Amino acid sequence: MIFRQLFDAASSTYTYLLGDGGAALLIDTVYEQVPRDLALVQELGLQLLATLDTHVHADHVTGAWRMHQRCGSDIAVAEAAGTTLATRPLRHGDRIRFGSRHLDVRATPGHTDGCLTYVLDDESMAFTGDSLLIRGCGRTDFQHGSAPRLFASVREQILTLPADCLLYPAHDYRGVTVTSVAEERRYNPRLGGEVDEGDFIGYMSALNLPHPKMLAQAVPANLRCGQPEDGAPTPDAPAWAPLTLRFSGVWEIEPLALLEHASEAQILDVREAPEFIDKLGHLPHARLIPLSQLAAHLDEIDCGRPVVTVCRAGIRSAQACVLLAKEGFGQVANLAGGMLRWKIEGLPVACETEVHSA
Repeated sequence: MIFRQLFDAASSTYTYLLGDGGAALLIDTVYEQVPRDLALVQELGLQLLATLDTHVHADHVTGAWRMHQRCGSDIAVAEAAGTTLATRPLRHGDRIRFGSRHLDVRATPGHTDGCLTYVLDDESMAFTGDSLLIRGCGRTDFQHGSAPRLFASVREQILTLPADCLLYPAHDYRGVTVTSVAEERRYNPRLGGEVDEGDFIGYMSALNLPHPKMLAQAVPANLRCGQPEDGAPTPDAPAWAPLTLRFSGVWEIEPLALLEHASEAQILDVREAPEFIDKLGHLPHARLIPLSQLAAHLDEIDCGRPVVTVCRAGIRSAQACVLLAKEGFGQVANLAGGMLRWKIEGLPVACETEVHSA
């Protein structure tokens, strides 16, 4: 089975990818991270069957609707959450299959009334959303939250799993990635040890937390399963040329696409000067700025026009893309496969013996 844990720094949200037999599920997607998640699904050769939300989030907008628009994946969320646009409303006891594996759905209300926990078929891992966090739990003071219900949910549906079952929450604000049933039974200060319902209710009523910054925007959007208010999808890729986002975070352009759109872009060859005129040649109208000198010549590049970086095999040029992006260049792409791919595909090259570099 394929398992990946992904992170959104802006909201401290974990997204989980599960795959088996070429089929995949995504748990707790983030709207802005849809291109990243799609890139991983595609690179691993998976078909996304469904996105699963553990609850209606208040701190980020789900990517469920955007994923559905992009690849037809089901939108799965608790029926009790009262969302619109869900294609697969879930109830306690439902089963979600992917390949030869499945997740069992357990209702764990209390943080919100539509909270679900997803338990892998062999009970080796469970995805608890905000019902149970690592050494903590979700708040219970809005979205129909209830401390007594959350106490019962966690004690009856999560902490009754096998002791070695790994628990993966929807968030962690300290960088901790995973816990276990045994750890939370013993060490969770709110729900573990000898804590009883009265202790828990008293603790939760005294938290006095400020509301999440995204509450007013996120909850209405998530009740629409992430669909923007105007119904218009956010583009998955820059519009100036057909590009592919790699899971590394670098946009790539295929050689034939660059040939078609070369006039719209600044082409930067980041190899060293002798390579620029070797047997591979270089792209017509390419400008030589070796990677080692790129940082010193950023002011010579037009930040308002697309930039395509090129090297021998696409490795150094990918690093150049990262550097340019960090410096504020918003339209940057790497030539997939570099000059090796360009030459194999029989596309035109220039082989001037004189080098004009920065």
